[in-house]
Amino acid sequence: MTRTGSHIITVLLAFVFNALGLAGGAKELPPDERRFVLMDRFSIKTQPGAINDSTSCIIPFTRAGNLILIQATADTMQGNFILDTGAPNLVLNITYFRDYPASQDGEVQTGITGSGSAVQKTSLGRFSFGSLDYSRIPADLVNLGHIENSRGVKILGLIGTELFRQCEMIIDYEKGLIYLHRIGKKESKTYQHEMLGDTSAYRILPIELKDNRIMVTTEMAGKKLKFVIDYAAESNVLDSRLPDKIFDNVTITRRVVLSGAGDRKVDALYGDLQNMKLGNQDLGTLPILITNLENTCFSYAGCVDGVLGFDFLSLHKIGFNFVNRKMYIWK
Repeated sequence: MTRTGSHIITVLLAFVFNALGLAGGAKELPPDERRFVLMDRFSIKTQPGAINDSTSCIIPFTRAGNLILIQATADTMQGNFILDTGAPNLVLNITYFRDYPASQDGEVQTGITGSGSAVQKTSLGRFSFGSLDYSRIPADLVNLGHIENSRGVKILGLIGTELFRQCEMIIDYEKGLIYLHRIGKKESKTYQHEMLGDTSAYRILPIELKDNRIMVTTEMAGKKLKFVIDYAAESNVLDSRLPDKIFDNVTITRRVVLSGAGDRKVDALYGDLQNMKLGNQDLGTLPILITNLENTCFSYAGCVDGVLGFDFLSLHKIGFNFVNRKMYIWK
């Protein structure tokens, strides 16, 4: 994998796993038909140009499985884009943008099952969703056919974190709405959505943006762990290389097989995680997928220990102020 910059981009892979039973002759469990979306990463440099300074909108979303779909327009093409806070910026499905001029710089797609195809890069004249409008925006061209096939819906691309860096975003799964405000320069210290008026209704946690990934610090067994907040991850994920005292808090329920690009497969474990705190909040019991993250960007600079995905994020109304690096979790 070539890492030429500090920005990391996501390509979603739908990993279908089959329960194989536990090691040591444990009773075989029935097949699990759920699908998980995990991430492959590679490098990209980008700085999209936002046309408007301050603007607000409410964006309705639908779902394909556990993935959030919003309507966006890439130049003249309009359709479904996946909200992917695990991706740093914009990704286009090469199926629909194959006529765009593309270049390669030696970077390759990589994931838990190893390296994949080379990365192709292009640019859009204009990209918009809700009331947000961007011009001269670079993008990566990736084949997202595996997601379309598994979800039965046309996917034009992924919208990543870079496009929200000047925003406050609140995601409400129950209502199927995203409340979005691009924070203008004059209101960077003062803007707050009206839903944040009652400070007793939510908790405030600090976040970091590293490589355009949303990072939070959790605590378990006296150890601080770095997790990525990823709305395109259909499972919570924990790095299997963590100390044994972490896994004393995990009840393994089955073995699974993760299928990546081509015929590559890796074994993983699935179970329930307890005793993890986010700030002063005990997260209760969380379903967790355990796999080695060495070959993904989650091990980049050793900075990430896991992922908080749909199984956690869908339980709460959650907001992010990317300008002031704050996360809001409603009680």
